[in-house]
Amino acid sequence: MNSNTIDSLREALKHSPDNFHLRFLLAETLLEMNRLEEAETEFSVLVRSLNDTKAKVGLATVFYRKGNYSACNVILEEVIDSGIKDVQAFLLYAKALLKENAVGKAIDAYGKAIQLQPDLMDEELDSQLRVRGNSQPIEQDEEELTDTRFLQKPTINFNDVGGMETVKKEIDLKIIKPLQHADLYKAYGKKTGGGILLYGPPGCGKTFIAKATAGQVNAKFINVSLNDILDMWVGNSEKNLHEIFELARNNTPCVLFFDEIDALGASRSDMKQSSSRHLINQFLQELDGVENDNDGVLIIGATNTPWNLDPAFRRPGRFDRIIFIPPPDSTTRESILRLKLTNKPVSGIDYESIAKKTEHYSGADIDAIIDIAIERKLESSFEDGIPKPLETKDLVEAAKKHKASTQEWFTTAKNFALFANDSGLYDDILAYLKIKK
Repeated sequence: MNSNTIDSLREALKHSPDNFHLRFLLAETLLEMNRLEEAETEFSVLVRSLNDTKAKVGLATVFYRKGNYSACNVILEEVIDSGIKDVQAFLLYAKALLKENAVGKAIDAYGKAIQLQPDLMDEELDSQLRVRGNSQPIEQDEEELTDTRFLQKPTINFNDVGGMETVKKEIDLKIIKPLQHADLYKAYGKKTGGGILLYGPPGCGKTFIAKATAGQVNAKFINVSLNDILDMWVGNSEKNLHEIFELARNNTPCVLFFDEIDALGASRSDMKQSSSRHLINQFLQELDGVENDNDGVLIIGATNTPWNLDPAFRRPGRFDRIIFIPPPDSTTRESILRLKLTNKPVSGIDYESIAKKTEHYSGADIDAIIDIAIERKLESSFEDGIPKPLETKDLVEAAKKHKASTQEWFTTAKNFALFANDSGLYDDILAYLKIKK
């Protein structure tokens, strides 16, 4: 195909503007040539005129290639919800969902495409979802999820955590003291273990404090992400979750850490897919330890959006202690700066001054401003090949370019703390923001 083909098709459409087959051929040709703006125009005409599935999938494909994944998904959801069984629609939907990190929905969409075409294989989806494109689930080694590949033995403890004194005290009372005085707890019929939910803005050290907790009690540590659990085959996700809990139970004392737990434990009332509800119910059963003994298993969940978590997760015996992880205070920011700049060329850095100018900055934000400052120094170092030391002004300038990423989170969190906080769950947010109830 070339420009002459496009010109010929456009000329033919002038004489037959209602020839939708001809317009569809033009739209597909433009898409094939990656002339996306023109393809969008032609597919849009077809969608408005015909309400045709192929035209809708074509328009969604244009949006996908342009990186507008939300628009792509809106169109494909309309196609799928209409009951039309189109393999290409499900495939594209799975890919667009992956771009938005909706892994569970992507697995479901790819599974439906395979149901429609059992011999289907898509290299991109297979590699990212770790499944084969056929009608049978991947055969796994029996030891794959019960081996020690998840187990870690942390070398850090609370001495390595700067600041966070309130957080450390809460964890000490809920998790560490029961392990250190197990006999006392047993005398009162209380189990050692239980669950804590850490919440706060992204990049503020929730994973680090969880790992330090394991190191503090000389326990093993299992860091679980959603991808370690989800499987497109019915029942396999629940099986994976159970086996990870079993791994923790067989290696007590053990800290079992679930990062971004809201992705796994979103409210069941919001779930359209029964498979997602089944997984949440399985998680709740594992937390309760009704059929299995969780004694000595310390379960820590981390989330940026606690308001999306199913309320059932916060019942007694589950994640009944909820701890706010705020951005690092000035002293902690200074410690982070010193640590991050170790072994880097520096000259006369005023750490205290920079720490004061970076209020509300997360640990990840501090990483970012150091990277920005280094990039500027590298540019000037290219001229003579001599590394130029970082100075206070370099980091201050970098902080002006990179604003605190936590501010957007606090804008949302403040609304929940003010208007959806009957139980006082988010009082710590109001205290941090110095807002009186």
